[in-house]
Amino acid sequence: MMVRASGGFTLIEMLVTVSIVALLSTMALPMAELAVQRGKEQDLHHALREIRTALDAYKQAVDDGRIIHSVEKSGYPPSLDVLVQGVPDAGDPSGKKRIYFLRRIPRDPMFNDPGTPDAETWGKRSYVSSYDAPQEGSDVFDIYSRSDGVGLNGVVYRNW
Repeated sequence: MMVRASGGFTLIEMLVTVSIVALLSTMALPMAELAVQRGKEQDLHHALREIRTALDAYKQAVDDGRIIHSVEKSGYPPSLDVLVQGVPDAGDPSGKKRIYFLRRIPRDPMFNDPGTPDAETWGKRSYVSSYDAPQEGSDVFDIYSRSDGVGLNGVVYRNW
């Protein structure tokens, strides 16, 4: 004799349905976490590329004589904020024109503290600093993620 629950289903049919839904949800959670991590990694790649392109463009503008700088300096910007604030264009006789390299500084998506300004979420390496032991200095030659996490490709984010 089969006992029917409300809606015309047997108790066994309801248990089987609940079991299938539970099994599917346990498989979906890791997939969702993987999708979130992959999205953050894509954002990290894009942000690194955007800032590094801006740093290279600044250096090129210095080399082309469009930005006045001291010969004792490396030719890289003193901070990331300079890329957004802009610098006077040495080619403009009126001195009013500025050269901008970024609209805003992208945030490191792997940095968890939302109260930290975007420019401070990145680790900065000066021109005189070594790759193995990056140090901040009087300029910004390169940036890196301050996260100790490991990407899906097995490489630590700070080495990207």
